Amino acid sequence: MANGIDFELLHDEITDKNDKKAVLLFHGLTGSPFEMKKYGDFLFKNGYDVFCYSFPGHGERISEIETVTWHDWCEFAQEKYAQLRPNYNQFFVSGLCLGAAMAIYLAEHNNDITGVVALSTTLFLDGFCIPWTIHLLPFALSTIIRFYFTFPEDDCFGIKNERTRKSLAKITAKADIGMDNYPLNCVDGLLKLSKNVRKNLKNVTCPVLCIHSKYDNLSSSKSAKVVLGGISSKIKQYVELNDSYHMILYDNEKNSVMNTVKEFLSGVVVYEKEAVCI
Repeated sequence: MANGIDFELLHDEITDKNDKKAVLLFHGLTGSPFEMKKYGDFLFKNGYDVFCYSFPGHGERISEIETVTWHDWCEFAQEKYAQLRPNYNQFFVSGLCLGAAMAIYLAEHNNDITGVVALSTTLFLDGFCIPWTIHLLPFALSTIIRFYFTFPEDDCFGIKNERTRKSLAKITAKADIGMDNYPLNCVDGLLKLSKNVRKNLKNVTCPVLCIHSKYDNLSSSKSAKVVLGGISSKIKQYVELNDSYHMILYDNEKNSVMNTVKEFLSGVVVYEKEAVCI
């Protein structure tokens, strides 16, 4: 069931399936569709229907976060994709952090995805702000600690731009749109999903764009490079940023990110049309 943070942006005036194109968005770990809204608005203005829903245990259901697993996230994403895909000629999936890993997961299991846009893909927790205690994760998961310990969000909130960081900190403090920490169970789920994704990268054949910051505080650019090195896609593109942290949709290079995505999606749509005509 959708909640108040979920959103769907639809071009109701377009009724012919052959003229319709859409993007299914996935948010980050312990986040919500709120962090994808500006990105969604941009895509909508450029002709795409846009869908974004809270992962189980996220958004307005954060009280349930200790009761869900990575399998629940995958089943949820697959269900949404299966419901929406038949209505569109071109259908893309995109996400940030956990959402990027999920977008790639779907491409591994669905060969009719038109293309993937992976932003700040998180297959490894090896960013410059990850605490040394991450190495204790295997021990903690085998004890009662897993229900009480959390990894705190670092002070930069994944944003290099100080003004934007302070603004978002105020918004998140007033609204129930995400968490300021990473529950151990949630971190474990992300790592298990990431491991599964890495094992099946060769199954991805659709066009893929990865955008990652060289200075990502949560996950280094190794994640994006592993993806592009492992997939079977003929069309794959990597863009590395130099003036952003993890939350690239809100940081100093956000406009460049949006325009790069726009050009990639447009190019894939043209390629798809030409391929059909051959």
